[in-house]
Amino acid sequence: MKQFVRILFEGAAQAWQQLMANKLRSFLSLLGVTIGIFCIIGVKSAVNSLEDNIRGSMAKLGNDVIYIEKFSWGEDPGQNFWKWMRRPNFSFQEFETLKDELELADKVGYWQFLGAKTSKWQSSSVENCYFLGITEDCRDLFHLEFEGDGRFLSPVEYQTGSDVCILGSVIGTELFGEGIDPIGKDISVGGRKLRVLGVLKKSGKDLLKPFNFDNCVLIGYNLARRGFGVRAKGDFERTSISVKAKPGVELDALKDEITGVLRGERRLKPREENNFALNTLSIISGLFDQLFGTMNVAGIFIGGFALLVGMFSVANIMFVSVRERTNIIGIKMALGAKRWFILLEILIEAVLLCIFGGLFGLLLIWLVTAGISAAIDFDIHLSMSNAFWGIFTSAAVGVASGLIPASQASRMDPVEAIRK
Repeated sequence: MKQFVRILFEGAAQAWQQLMANKLRSFLSLLGVTIGIFCIIGVKSAVNSLEDNIRGSMAKLGNDVIYIEKFSWGEDPGQNFWKWMRRPNFSFQEFETLKDELELADKVGYWQFLGAKTSKWQSSSVENCYFLGITEDCRDLFHLEFEGDGRFLSPVEYQTGSDVCILGSVIGTELFGEGIDPIGKDISVGGRKLRVLGVLKKSGKDLLKPFNFDNCVLIGYNLARRGFGVRAKGDFERTSISVKAKPGVELDALKDEITGVLRGERRLKPREENNFALNTLSIISGLFDQLFGTMNVAGIFIGGFALLVGMFSVANIMFVSVRERTNIIGIKMALGAKRWFILLEILIEAVLLCIFGGLFGLLLIWLVTAGISAAIDFDIHLSMSNAFWGIFTSAAVGVASGLIPASQASRMDPVEAIRK
């Protein structure tokens, strides 16, 4: 063990001496390793940051929720668009049937897009506010969070279709400004007064925002039917149903139950295909797995060429270093140094040189990611695991580039080496 530590220190000293004695040559030789690590780990860090952001956004959809849509998330929209468009919209009656008959469901939510309308408060007005009519369970299915003392509709307000609403963050700010509390105020929509129950928290920095209600106004579906002219069917309407499974229930079992109930409600014959799609988070997850995998391979492919150039450059340094120290190596072997001692010493020197290059590449990545995060307000970070893989890859390149020079040095004849 003491001998290994001694070899390690001597290798480190020689590597540092090599860097200091030939700064320009060492810099140019290690530049390939630096660029390679920068490409591989830089792309990996960017992909991981993007993946963390998107997967964090998708987690808000819920792993135990089935989204019943006209469109399938896992099929090519270009090939099936018109088939999907011909499918009927989901009616409120179908929602009520599912809510009554599904035994494996914990919550069932229904929402309908009501169009864009102008909202007014005193002298302020906001055009193109998107109105959504929602049912009671949508609060938990959409993970609604409120600013301050805001709240969701009470059961009585929902059942009676009270003239109340919930504002998105952008709508609330544009109507009332920063210093006025909107709760309890009445806004005017098409001559109808709606009392504000609360303002939703602003959507975060997620790239994928499954439930972005910043520019929306939410109202109870009973109010939508009573005061906003909702029709049971219509080509322009956008409706959707979401079903959350009870704890411990498998999604496949819930899918089968939903399929049976919905096919019965729509009176589909046994040989007719489903005219609806059951979507889950795993479908999107699978698509992103392929995307992120491809991006990581591209980064490895690009950085691999730079590392290959760096490997040959470091090997060249080590051949020169061995040639310059031939006499010293001969003396060490004449004094009793084993061949493995010489081999390990040269190999450690090559590894440490590559690690120096890799650390410089990681430093560049840290500076670039910090700059990008500050410039675009999006978190791109160099994780500890990626830093470890950067150092490990650098060490592997060092072993590959130093193996032949180290082997050549360990096979020298001590007498011939001393004479040179």
